[in-house]
Amino acid sequence: MNVTVGTVLPGFTATFTRADLVRYAGASTDFNPIHWSDTMAAELGLPGVVAHGMLTMGTALRVATDWIGDPGRVRSYYVRFTKPVVVDELAGGEVTFSGTVTAVADGVATIALEAIHAEAKVLGSAVVEVLVD
Repeated sequence: MNVTVGTVLPGFTATFTRADLVRYAGASTDFNPIHWSDTMAAELGLPGVVAHGMLTMGTALRVATDWIGDPGRVRSYYVRFTKPVVVDELAGGEVTFSGTVTAVADGVATIALEAIHAEAKVLGSAVVEVLVD
């Protein structure tokens, strides 16, 4: 695979639903009510029920793993959470994920990931390193 700085990876859009949040809560054992109760989310000043940060983070990583074809090639992954993904009861929460290669050295590509929800970045400094041929 010929990888160069500036290579834009295929992105995708995902819509998280409240049902997705319930399933993720069960898998992760994160039953914090901000992920299912509008009332509790509002009490904490949130604009509504929000997706689990780790769900957003894991979904973003798919940009790199789908592109490289093997999740075992991931060497490192770092994310800073900047904004919540609000998941409306009916419409869900749509997030657009993308990535760009920012460095290539010694068989490792560094990829800057981006996640956009409601016209705002929800992940800051999202960087993944993957092994390339």
